[in-house]
Amino acid sequence: MMLHKGKFNVLGVSVDALDYAYAVDSVLAAAKENRPFKVTALAVHGVMTGVMDPVHRWRLNGFDLVTPDGQPVRWALNLIHRTNLAKRVYGPDLTLHVCEAAAKDGIPVYFYGSRSEVLEALVSRLQAKFPELKIAGSAPSQFRQVSSDEKEQIAQKIRESGAGIVFVGLGCPRQEVFVHEFAEAIGKPLLAVGAAFDFHAGLKQQAPRWMQDRGLEWFFRLMQEPGRLWRRYLGLNSYFLILLFLQTVGLRRFSDSGSKPAAEVGYA
Repeated sequence: MMLHKGKFNVLGVSVDALDYAYAVDSVLAAAKENRPFKVTALAVHGVMTGVMDPVHRWRLNGFDLVTPDGQPVRWALNLIHRTNLAKRVYGPDLTLHVCEAAAKDGIPVYFYGSRSEVLEALVSRLQAKFPELKIAGSAPSQFRQVSSDEKEQIAQKIRESGAGIVFVGLGCPRQEVFVHEFAEAIGKPLLAVGAAFDFHAGLKQQAPRWMQDRGLEWFFRLMQEPGRLWRRYLGLNSYFLILLFLQTVGLRRFSDSGSKPAAEVGYA
């Protein structure tokens, strides 16, 4: 059964209350119809990028689907909007569900982002898991801003690959910027899935399921990379909870309007 209760304001970011079945069906439908479709899976960090940057909030609120990747985001939907959402829609799991469905329907997929060695491992492991999956191609991130000519070359390469679905792994918020800026030029569903590349390539360990279910994935990742992640998790998580309390009790309202970018970023 597919579930989609609508989009709801979480600190100004419009998040979809949905299940995996609805998300996968929406992506596959767009792929079969050869039309752009922008998807991202946001945990607390992703939501907070929209809270603190009105330009990025404008981008996020233009996405077709913004799934509650983190348990705290799902809890926020349930707490503020009474959505009674039973499960989150986690980017790495969504990646597998979409790949499985694409394999069954013969829709080729493409992977953009990360590094060449990650992509090689990712493609190898996914093909072993889904032998019928058609890999149209892959390309690593250039880890910099690109010119308009380079952007067109990237988009043209993906179009000419025959890909029906494109997975983007550039890290938040760069991957959402990429999806926003490339969706029309590529003309296919683009999914920003973050750490899914590293996880499914076998290069990073996912938190145990019991930690994921209890919203402790952030703590597991913090213990793995404390130097890089302590500001993100300790600072942003606390700020998120404070703002969530204010929205829940009605002491603060969060606009979902944002500000349209004056120019494209061009990060690839």
